[in-house]
Amino acid sequence: MSDISSIRSEYRLARLDFDNLDISPFNQFRFWLNDAMRAQVTEPTAMVLATATADSKPSARMVLLKDLDTDGFTFFSNYDSKKGNQLEVNPFAALVFFWPELERQVRIEGKVTRTLRKVSDEYFNTRPEGSRIGSWASPQSQRIPGREYLENLQSDYQKLFQQKKLERPENWGGYKLIPLLFEFWQGRENRLHDRFEYTRNGNLWEMNRLAP
Repeated sequence: MSDISSIRSEYRLARLDFDNLDISPFNQFRFWLNDAMRAQVTEPTAMVLATATADSKPSARMVLLKDLDTDGFTFFSNYDSKKGNQLEVNPFAALVFFWPELERQVRIEGKVTRTLRKVSDEYFNTRPEGSRIGSWASPQSQRIPGREYLENLQSDYQKLFQQKKLERPENWGGYKLIPLLFEFWQGRENRLHDRFEYTRNGNLWEMNRLAP
């Protein structure tokens, strides 16, 4: 294995301070997400979702942000998946967005709830047909005997839905993370990065600078 201890990147002279942060972390996140999309960052809405079991054993995976409003961050998944089972017993989770082209990351911590059925139905119906059928075919996070088993399930459901309307399965739908904390990180020279944390205080957000 090659030596990885010496791998490092020097960050540009970008700057983050109180005077160029919005008082609303939601607004600040939108500004940065728009910057990432304008910069044509690969998968700008990709985010790490970290969950934990009831006894605090963590796991993490990449998911896609599908909606952002004044309450929180929405993503979709199989309710019977590993993440779904963990959120059922421990609703607290964390998100991380990383945009290396802009030398930025955002951490968000909060409590997760399921979206309304109407929200899940509306998003499900916007997905390509293959993805909608895949939501029925995949026993997400379960052990399967092989790829052929999964492809046979997909084929079976394709035939089934030639005869009936393709609706959302009950075990698939949306989640919304309602933030209690945001952290905005901007890479700086000499590893003296800029970090700002927003914490909820009633209906207001308190802002503080953190050491890198």
